[in-house]
Amino acid sequence: MQFDEKKELYSYEVQREGGEDILYFNYVGAPYVPSLADNPEVMERVIDALIENSNVSRIILVQQKNYNYDFSETSYLLEIASLYVYLIKQEKILSHSKLISGNEEVFPKRYNDLFTFLYLLKKDPIQAYFEFKRILIEARILLERNPSNMDQVNYIRLLEKIFNLMESMKLIKESSEYFDTYRKGEREIYHFLFKPDIIPNFTFTRLVSDLPTDAEIVDQYEISNGEYDKSSVTILRNKGESKLFYHLVPAENYLPENQNVLLNLARGVLIEHQPKAEEFTDTERTRQVFFNVSKDLIRDLATSKGIQLSYNELNKLAIILVRHTIGFGLIEVLLQDKNLQDVSLNAPISQVPVYVRHNDYDECSTNILPSQEDADSWAAKFRVVSGRPLDEANPILDTQLEIGKMRARIAIVQNPLSPDGLAYSIRRHRESPWTLPLFIQNKMINPFAAGLMSFLIDGARTLLVAGTRSSGKTSFLGSLMLEINPKSRVITVEDSLELPVESLRKLKYNILRMKVRSALLKTTSEVSAEEGIRASLRLGDSALIVGEVRSSEAVALYEAMRVGALANVVAGTIHGASPYGVFDRVVNDLKVPATSFKATDIIAVANPIKSADGLHSWRRLISISEVRKHWINDPLLEKGFFDLMKYNVEKDELEPSEDLINGDSETIKDIASNVKGWAGNWDAVYDNILLRAKIKKELVDVTKSSGNKDILEAGFNVKSNHEFHKISDEVSQEIGIPLGEKVFPRWQEWLNREVKKRKI
Repeated sequence: MQFDEKKELYSYEVQREGGEDILYFNYVGAPYVPSLADNPEVMERVIDALIENSNVSRIILVQQKNYNYDFSETSYLLEIASLYVYLIKQEKILSHSKLISGNEEVFPKRYNDLFTFLYLLKKDPIQAYFEFKRILIEARILLERNPSNMDQVNYIRLLEKIFNLMESMKLIKESSEYFDTYRKGEREIYHFLFKPDIIPNFTFTRLVSDLPTDAEIVDQYEISNGEYDKSSVTILRNKGESKLFYHLVPAENYLPENQNVLLNLARGVLIEHQPKAEEFTDTERTRQVFFNVSKDLIRDLATSKGIQLSYNELNKLAIILVRHTIGFGLIEVLLQDKNLQDVSLNAPISQVPVYVRHNDYDECSTNILPSQEDADSWAAKFRVVSGRPLDEANPILDTQLEIGKMRARIAIVQNPLSPDGLAYSIRRHRESPWTLPLFIQNKMINPFAAGLMSFLIDGARTLLVAGTRSSGKTSFLGSLMLEINPKSRVITVEDSLELPVESLRKLKYNILRMKVRSALLKTTSEVSAEEGIRASLRLGDSALIVGEVRSSEAVALYEAMRVGALANVVAGTIHGASPYGVFDRVVNDLKVPATSFKATDIIAVANPIKSADGLHSWRRLISISEVRKHWINDPLLEKGFFDLMKYNVEKDELEPSEDLINGDSETIKDIASNVKGWAGNWDAVYDNILLRAKIKKELVDVTKSSGNKDILEAGFNVKSNHEFHKISDEVSQEIGIPLGEKVFPRWQEWLNREVKKRKI
């Protein structure tokens, strides 16, 4: 529906369409985008309209584009409207007779409290809920002081009745899981409940479905995006080729002919109404809404064609339609595979198959051949979603893609940098953050290295994780973030959002993400990384995590290391194959003064280790080194680098240096000097590192024996760290220092209880 320009702003109409009543609100000409989640006035107007129109099943806020709220979202507000009417007209809670039965003095206070509650109910029902909870608690406290006050008893009965009604509402029930982090007046919580329709773009990717005739099958497995969307993967070895072949058969290939007809018809209907790329900005919201639209469209088409569809079939077809319209086609199916690390689309994009890097089978070619139309469409979407340019002046775009729990980093290049046209590099992130125990299990580190890194993080050191491309730097840095005490505030600075910030937020970390301009961009409205780091120093006491040190921000980072975070961790990633390689890059390439480089305490280097035949590689942490402070010009020549741990290629693991074992680490001594019971007591310090190592190893061992993989994940890792610190504090109170022989048994008892709980 379109409102006439002469139509009064904020007016509404209810229209009967397709068997449902739809509430249209006029926001044409409004100075803001209408949003139930963001704007309390918008929510209030809608609820006022629903009070008069209780049969409405969908809400559409009309502006230059329509913001559609489906029945489930509308039902939240219908309940609010119904409750409001009930309280005003039936219960008459503001009436004199309802509020008092004796003492007149209490009437103004009770009236004001409930009036405020009703005022909030339509604007911010969650805040109204907490406000009403406060009113009830205060009333109960007053009754405890005078239990014989029957007027107060009657008033509390009224309040309890209303409170029970509030707690039974779907909006309160479904938002309750976010109440722990809710703050008065915040509306972020509503974004989990209200997600309006976004007009989609369209996409399609080609697939070579036939298996190679002379290939040997190496492996077969299934990947899925829920129970309705299952695809199969076959890994094959072609004779005479070093690369294995990754053959994908998506769910759409298993469809019967009549369902293929429906999909083609549905796509044709949608293409006729193809929107502009600028019409959407929230990918996840768009997908959810378009899924519902696709279901309705497919259902109607099936009815008109006399095709019977089950509930599961309808959902499957809607998922596929979303994937091949607003989604990323078969590339999206690829990203469902948790075994994949990287996906590469090389130019000329229509002539080259997609390549993938597999956790078990390294680089593989695939049976996926994108079209040029797809490549162009994806680029347009990523420009809009990222807010960054991709043109001749800025031929590089770094951004990210999120689909449900799946996250990926996207790098795009085009003309003139790529003379053959668009090309993509996609780095798939693990759905939940890496942890130190997970890295132990995967042999990137050993338990002692994990214990040492945990100790250094708790000691608030400055550190850089260095390595080559695809060495696991960012993943390892993310695992170290989980070792930061959740009591500390954390600020991240990134040009491409790869660090596990959302996961840490869910784990109740106090974390602030700052997105800054890519060093590769020439024109953009984003703030530079250098300015972002300097801004972080003005935001109070916080740990600072820099996604990657690439350019001039290095100077600001070292300012932070020297000044801004003396009592907190400062960490980042940087390209470099050795400690001296890091020094060379920081000082000679990034122009940080050599004396400032001394602010670095620790350099951990991660690099792939290759097999003798060159066909296999494994990610390993190959050194943990401290930077000493006595050198003047060249830390390599003046022995400024001190190896705490070094990789033994024959044993395939890190080993502690003799100097570390003997207590010659200046960094660790500096940490110990500020801890009661540790200053001058190297045995106690080393015992603590071994204790942390033992705990991390125990998590891996118990996972293996119990089969419960959740023990290695971020949530349990944070719980384990919390319990470790709690028990350590208790033992310190008892005997002065947290001796491992005292701490570990208590922690182990806790672990056994937790494992037992998870078996029940």
